[in-house]
Amino acid sequence: MKIKKLYKKAEKLQKTIVFPEAEFSERTLQAIKIIAKKKIAKPILIGDESGLILRDKSFIGYQIINPKTFEHFDKLAKCLYAKRKEKGLTLEEAKKLALDPYYFGTLLVEEGYADGMVAGAEASTANTVRPALQIIKAKKKGAPVNSCFFIYGKNKFLKDKSLILADCGVLPNPSSDELAQIASDSVKTFKALDLGSPKVAFLSFSSKGSAKNEMVEKVQKAFEKFKKSGICADGELQFDSAMVPSVARQKAPNSAICGDANILIFPDLNSGNICYKAIQYIGGLNAVGPILQGLNKPINDLSRGCSVDDIVTVTAITVLQTIKE
Repeated sequence: MKIKKLYKKAEKLQKTIVFPEAEFSERTLQAIKIIAKKKIAKPILIGDESGLILRDKSFIGYQIINPKTFEHFDKLAKCLYAKRKEKGLTLEEAKKLALDPYYFGTLLVEEGYADGMVAGAEASTANTVRPALQIIKAKKKGAPVNSCFFIYGKNKFLKDKSLILADCGVLPNPSSDELAQIASDSVKTFKALDLGSPKVAFLSFSSKGSAKNEMVEKVQKAFEKFKKSGICADGELQFDSAMVPSVARQKAPNSAICGDANILIFPDLNSGNICYKAIQYIGGLNAVGPILQGLNKPINDLSRGCSVDDIVTVTAITVLQTIKE
């Protein structure tokens, strides 16, 4: 996967991305400089302008917004109040909460001051996901907001192939219907990144009925529901049946993906999270995410172990998620 291809595609769109951690994340600041230089996006930094410029004069000319002095702050606070008043939030509480950089950044996206947001280098996933769920909300009512990881790089096994792994960051134990939706959302992300022809594998500890268990049945039902989409897919499959052609010929000889899957759908968060980290650290590949899926507007999380390059790549992906289907 040529990562520069993503950057060039994002550059053409010239979208505005907000960074709520700019004031307290050195990695984010370094990434913002690269993003601006490569013109991947137009960054908005959240924080005190004088403090950021005193810290680094190269930020003169950047758009920096201080929640405490933002001229449209009351509009944002009223937006948050309208979204949460049924949950008991008062206007005064909304004004206080809107000062939080994560909520403030999310409100900028909701109200159209920014096209997307990237955060999570300095905080847990909940700090990014909670405001997104409360303010941006899901595209489809009742549909799960979920996540994927973008895997790329080179090793002996994967070569130049890129993968999407889901859900590895949000839903602990998705139902069969939710797994099917995760697969649909992952296909959309795969296409937005222009990664080729999607081949979806619903993973399990069983391949084509080699074991019987309620966990296996959940995966089987998810595949049956998803296959109506017409996208190349198969399930239930073990990891090797999904990814190794020689094993697929033995365990799943009639599989539509023939051991060449590029979108892997995990049955639960345990397996997904463990696998992506193993691929990243033992396999020596890049794992970027979690990329949130199913939201009305793109808000993306970062692993707290992310690198500066990861932040740049997630920003490019966030820009590409703004493309209307």
